[in-house]
Amino acid sequence: MENDKAEFARRLREAMVAAGYEPKPAVLEREFNLRHFGRSMTLQGVRRWLQGETLPTNDKLRTLAEWLNVPPQELSFGVELPQKIEQRRKDWEVSISFQEREIFEAFLALPAPQKRVVREVILAFARLARLPAE
Repeated sequence: MENDKAEFARRLREAMVAAGYEPKPAVLEREFNLRHFGRSMTLQGVRRWLQGETLPTNDKLRTLAEWLNVPPQELSFGVELPQKIEQRRKDWEVSISFQEREIFEAFLALPAPQKRVVREVILAFARLARLPAE
């Protein structure tokens, strides 16, 4: 978690510089409070963001992202995570057949109680497949 906070602070400072602002608490406090319509931030609060001590709430993250013209997920998680997720999604879509896709779509359309039953059946078969052959 501490590493997440430090990485967020680094991305916030970089985004401020890229947008033409000095990454200083006074600048961040002024510019943020001009744009945020919720509770304003104190100088100490934004300093904690810049030093990697705390993370902003989602509403404050959205304000920061809009102001700095950076996608909120990029500011929060960096560019690597969304790229990895997108690559896994592409790999998944390429690797499954039409018949498998049809089964997944049918499963997703089931009511929750039936999904639980199907899940348990699949997990039981998977456990059996891992057992050594007799």
